[in-house]
Order: sequence, then structure tokens, then C-alpha cells
Amino acid sequence: MSIGLPKVDTEGLKSFIPETEIFEWLEKTKNPAPERVRKIIQRSLDKNRLDPEEMATLINAEDPELVEEIFEGARTLKERIYGNRIVLFAPLYIGNDCVNNCKYCGFRANNREVHRKTLTMPELDNEIEALVNKGHKRLILVYGEHPQYDAQFIHDTVKEVYAQKHGNGEIRRVNINAAPMDVEGFKLIKEAGIGTYQIFQETYHEATYRDQHPSGPKSNFLWRLHGLDRAQEAGIDDVGIGALMGLFDWRFETMALLYHTIHLEERFKVGPHTISFPRIEPAIGTDTAKFPGVNDYDFKRLVAILRLAVPYTGLILTCRESVELRNDIIKFGVSQIDAGSDIGVGAYSTRDEESYKKSQFVLNDGRSLDQVIRELCEAGFIPSFCTGCYRLGRTGEHFMEFAVPGFVKRFCTPNAILTFLEYIEDYASPETAAAGLVQIERELEAMPESDQKAKLIERIEQVKNGDRDLYF
Repeated sequence: MSIGLPKVDTEGLKSFIPETEIFEWLEKTKNPAPERVRKIIQRSLDKNRLDPEEMATLINAEDPELVEEIFEGARTLKERIYGNRIVLFAPLYIGNDCVNNCKYCGFRANNREVHRKTLTMPELDNEIEALVNKGHKRLILVYGEHPQYDAQFIHDTVKEVYAQKHGNGEIRRVNINAAPMDVEGFKLIKEAGIGTYQIFQETYHEATYRDQHPSGPKSNFLWRLHGLDRAQEAGIDDVGIGALMGLFDWRFETMALLYHTIHLEERFKVGPHTISFPRIEPAIGTDTAKFPGVNDYDFKRLVAILRLAVPYTGLILTCRESVELRNDIIKFGVSQIDAGSDIGVGAYSTRDEESYKKSQFVLNDGRSLDQVIRELCEAGFIPSFCTGCYRLGRTGEHFMEFAVPGFVKRFCTPNAILTFLEYIEDYASPETAAAGLVQIERELEAMPESDQKAKLIERIEQVKNGDRDLYF
């Protein structure tokens, strides 16, 4: 294929986000009866994906007692489907060159304050070594939208990441957050063995979208909106959606995420693998104070509502949020978090005091991976670096065969234990190792006796004896 970004062609495409309908549902469901709210929560606990009217009803349930019931429902649902494991990953920014002019983004083309940088392959190797030596197994690679970051470049950087081995460590799953490609571009990227491909619409409100994206390929609302359709057509069946909360009314954006989910289900028989809901944060050379924003209370509500609305979909909470808020929200159904993150290009392997000048926005959780893991254990969670489903073909529609009925728990907890034990053996501080072994023992005690538990105990001994990368 040719070098550069694909030609934007939206002929025949239409939006599947019915703006008028969303506003109508939000209006019709105001002041819902408590009985109706509780019925919807129960329907979700029965592992049903909610419909737009039901989500709108939960959004309009503003009585504090009902909100607490929504929170409790989200906690319960997460435990029923995924157990208490939390998957850990790190973002790795490959380059911050960009041809778009998104008004909220530090990478925008006309921002003269940001320092531009694209990793060379040796620099990428250094970053991977630094991340692996901290214990990471899962990454998301992030790219600006620029002709040099075409499908071939993404393919080659992914292959380079997978090729790195350091001691007992390696990166086993590489997810992607990058510009929308055409079908041929997505096919090439798939060949590299990627996990999930993320495209965030940023805002699903078309007028706001057009205002915030005045120039560059990203200014085309429909090309971006249908980006993950093309990924699916190319055979990438694990896709991630998201909205930048705070550009427009969070109620609308949350509803739109559900409509995007329904669209993928109807067209490809599989919803998104993950949903992200980052909040807008300050960025160098960027005035973000003028946006509507989302307060902490409403942010917690939208996370819990998303958990209830799409029971089988992973929810991602990032280091954009404060430690206190992350520790609170993680209970409402979040299944993936990043930890030990640095979003400056090249920042993992270099001590650059000005890495923020190469960053897209500001992070609010600066804890190390080891500290996050220790605190997760102390809070009763089991940290996980599992990549088993992806590598055994439990992706896309096959993943849903397990996830929708709630059977993922059979695989997730054992695989979490094995990958976490690897971390304890190879990377953990003494304090974290002690807390981790206690948590693993708790998990084993909670498991009913079975052949699988016996096999797990055997594999635990194998890991302690030096074996690695064992999974169910």
C-alpha cells in the first residue's frame, strides 16, 4: 500500500448516532419511579445488555439512594462476570506528530509549545526494555495522526515490540490507539498480531465534533465514526470505543456509546471489547477550562451506568484520574487500568524532566506499577497480566460466547493468579510480594475444589520453579 494516511472516503456513509432520539429518551425518562430503576438494575444483573430507554432511565435516577443502588449493582455485576481481577497495562506513545488541529489536544498541529518526537526503532527497544523490566506484559501503543504513522509503520513497530525479550519478561499483548485506516491498512496491522484496536470518537455530538476538529483528516466525523466497522471488515474482531468526557454533555455521550455498541452488535454480532471514558485534562499550550467537563460524582455515575448497560464489555480507567478517585471508581465495574504510566514520548527509558512537553495531557496518578499492585492486593483485588483469551482465539464473537453468560471467570481468575505470580517472582518489591502471596492464597481458598483448581495448583508450582507463560 502507499505510504501515508489513507484517502478519506465517506460516500454512502450515514451516522448511526440518532441525536434527536437520544435527547428524546433523556427527556421522556426524567424522574423515574424507583421500582423501574430497580427492575432495570436486576435485568442487568441477569447479564442482559440494556436498551437506550433503560440507560436513559438510569441516567435520570438522581435520588442519592437510587444512585447508591446503581453503584451497588455495578459492583455486584462486575464480580459476577469477571471476579475481582483487575487487568494492568501501560500506554506507550510512539510519536506525537499530528496533522489535526483538535482544540483540546496538546498534539494538535498548530501547538508550538509541544516538543515533537517520534521514537526510532532503537529508542523503541529501550522503552520496551524499561517497561518489561518493571513487569509489564500488556501495552497500548499510541500514535498521533500523521502520514509517517501509516499502517506499515504501525505494523513494523508492533512486530518490534513483540520481538523484545528481557530476562523472563516480554510483551505478550499489544493494543493500538491510532488513526482510522482503510480496510487494507487494517488488514496489514492485523498481520502484526495486535490485540484490540481503539478509536475514540471523542464526542458523538456532530456539531460539537465539527467545532472541535476544524482541520485535518480527523475533521471528517463519518470517517472516524465508521473506522471500527472497517477494522471489523479487515478481521480485527476486538475493537475498543470511547468518548472524551467533558467536550459535551456526559449524558449524551454515555448514551451514544451504547448506540455505538448496538451498531457493532447488529452489524458484526459482537460488541466492543472495551469502552473507555477518559475525562478532558489540561495539556501544554491548550486551554481546556472552557469545556463543560464532568464532575467527580457524575463521572462515578456514568462508569457505573456503563457497567450495567454493557455487562460483558471491559471498562478502562486511566491515570488521568487521581489516586483517590481511581480507588473509588474501580469498585464500580472497571476491569482494566493502566499503572506506572508516563505519556511523554521516550519517557520510560530516559530521565527527562521536561517529558510533559512531549505529552498529550496531564496525568494525575503517578504511582509506580509496584505500588499500584500492592494497593490492589490490600483492597482485595487480584492483579492480572493475562493474555490467554487473545492467544487462544477467545476474541470477538468467540469471546462473547464465554463472556455474555459469565463464564470468563473460569479462565480469568486462574490466569490472573499465574501471571501475577510471575510478577511476584520476577519483579515485585518484598512488600508487594508479601501482599500478593496473601491475595493469591485468598483466591485459592475461595475456589471450589475441582480438576481445574488442582491443575492451577500444579501450574503455580511450575511458575515457582521457573516456568513462565502458563495459562488456561
